[in-house]
Amino acid sequence: MDRAQKQEAIETLKGDFAAAGAVVVTHYMGLTVAEMTDLRGKLREQGAQLKVVKNTLATKALDGSIGEQGDALFKGPVAIAFASDPVSAAKVATQYAKENDKFSVIGGFMGQQVLDKASVTALASLPSLDQLRGKIIGLLQAPATKIAGVLQAPAGQLARVVGAYAAKDAA
Repeated sequence: MDRAQKQEAIETLKGDFAAAGAVVVTHYMGLTVAEMTDLRGKLREQGAQLKVVKNTLATKALDGSIGEQGDALFKGPVAIAFASDPVSAAKVATQYAKENDKFSVIGGFMGQQVLDKASVTALASLPSLDQLRGKIIGLLQAPATKIAGVLQAPAGQLARVVGAYAAKDAA
C-alpha cells in the first residue's frame, strides 16, 4: 500500500467515523470467510457495515480525538461495525458475539465518548431508531383516535334511536 492509498484509506475512515452514530470495535480472530460474510449480511440488513481496518490507519483517522483510551481499542485483528443509527450495529455485533465465541466485542465510541464492552451491550439493549419512531407515532395517533371515537359516539346513538323509531313505526 503506497502513501496515496494510505491517505485515501484514512480519509475514507474519517468519513465513516463522522457519519456513524456509534462505532463498535471487535476482534474477529479465527472467523472463516463464510462466518464473516454471514455477519456482514446481518449487519447490512440493519443498515450497518463491517470493515476490517488496519490499526495504524484507524488511529491516524481518529487523530487522537477519542484519546489514549480509544486508541487502545485498536490492538490485534480489528474490525469495526458502524451505522448512522447508534443502536443497530451494536445490537447485531453483540448478538453475533453471543452466538460465535471467535468473535468478540471489545468496545466502541460515540462521537468523543469511548465505550467499554458493558456500555456497548447496554447500547445494544436500547430500541432502534425505527422502533422509537413507531412508538412516537403510536403515541401521537392514540389521542386523535380516542377523540374521534368520543365525537362519533353521540351521532351513533342518535342514529340508533332514529332507527329504532323507524322500526317501531313500520311495525
